Amino acid sequence: MSILFSNPPWWEGKESRGFLRKKRWRRGVRAGSRWPFTYQGRCSPDNPRAHDYIPYPFFLGYAATYVGEKIGKEKIYFRDSIALSESYENFYKYLDSIVSKIEYFLIESATPSWDHDYKLIKKVKEKYPNLKIIVSGPISTSGEKWDSNIVHAVLKGEYEKNVMKVLNGKTGVLNHDLLTKDEMNAAPFPYYDKMIYDKYFDGNPIPMNKLHPQAHIWSSRGCPFKCIFCVWPAAMTGNDPHGDGKRTVRQYTPDYIENFIKYLTERYKFNAIYFDDDTFNIGNRHTENMSSVMSKFDIPWFAMCRADTSKKETWKKMADNGCQGVKLGVESGSQVVVDKIVNKHLDLKYVQDIVSHIRSLNMSVHGTFTYGLPGETKDDMIRTKQFIRNTEFTTVQESGTAEIEGTPLHALINEEKLTTYPGAIADENYDRQKDGGKKWQSLVKELQNN
Repeated sequence: MSILFSNPPWWEGKESRGFLRKKRWRRGVRAGSRWPFTYQGRCSPDNPRAHDYIPYPFFLGYAATYVGEKIGKEKIYFRDSIALSESYENFYKYLDSIVSKIEYFLIESATPSWDHDYKLIKKVKEKYPNLKIIVSGPISTSGEKWDSNIVHAVLKGEYEKNVMKVLNGKTGVLNHDLLTKDEMNAAPFPYYDKMIYDKYFDGNPIPMNKLHPQAHIWSSRGCPFKCIFCVWPAAMTGNDPHGDGKRTVRQYTPDYIENFIKYLTERYKFNAIYFDDDTFNIGNRHTENMSSVMSKFDIPWFAMCRADTSKKETWKKMADNGCQGVKLGVESGSQVVVDKIVNKHLDLKYVQDIVSHIRSLNMSVHGTFTYGLPGETKDDMIRTKQFIRNTEFTTVQESGTAEIEGTPLHALINEEKLTTYPGAIADENYDRQKDGGKKWQSLVKELQNN
């Protein structure tokens, strides 16, 4: 048995943008992104250029090496067409070159890319009828009636174990079966190779935009918080689509991370490490342990964090041990939206205080915000704009809220009300846009004068 772990191309044609109306290709990112979306990039098919946002496909990478350890590395094929900025033509040429060697074709998909991906899946099946197609990712939680003549198996949640079940004969929809903490720390490092290791890029927090190549890694899986739109803790590292269940965090040990960083820095010429956990700084002990690990390596590092889960002394330890910047998910400048709609329960006054503190430690702070939440008003959005202006963020990210399978936001559409999100209302006027990038474009004009 042999298998291709695939992140196929996703292009949507050229669009005009900017004062000069220059046409650029609209491209998508799926595997590795919590909220798959499309954006106008600098690249064109088969013409990669540096500094387009391309996340590392974590679930895909970990599953590839996990399965390779079980069945043999020579039976594993890995193709990240998004990282390669690959055209459909060259993607199919690659499939032509290996199709006689592989039995299974795995793709990770989610609501924003599913219409595109299902057309591609059907074409793959038509061209290569003997391939057994495996679908993974948040789209696995949908109520879709899967056509067994096209889709061999559907895997819910992180999928190391479930891929092995399929290779051993299982078919149909396989329910969540996550690695235990011990299994996670005993698993091999995720997939890297010299063809694509340097293709992944995130420009924030600065100065990560000037550091390339950069390794995107995890020090943990999962998040205990229940933000209404967040995909991975609800659908991948947990099974909590309504936001009323228990969510857990599994953290990698310091030894695992130290050995991983040593492997990355010795084998590849990375100039930065980015911890893209759902929440890196859950607990002072873990955050301090990771900071101590990073002190052993002469490489700048960055992390995705939450404002209120670390003591001020812990932020200082991060800075003292080489952390140069963090991302903080804030979501809204309206306390009512943060508490009653997002369900983040984050004190916005404390956020402003902690941002100032982090900046005083010579770390940058990238704040992330989302607009177009169910029940959010235009006044709420204006408050967010005002909050951004009144807070010492180094940079900010503003996006539209996408509705993705497996999240409480998606469940809200059918349930009308969710007790965990008392302020969330998705009536007939709510914009159920699946692509946050496109939704943000529609909101910009409405907000640009405020």
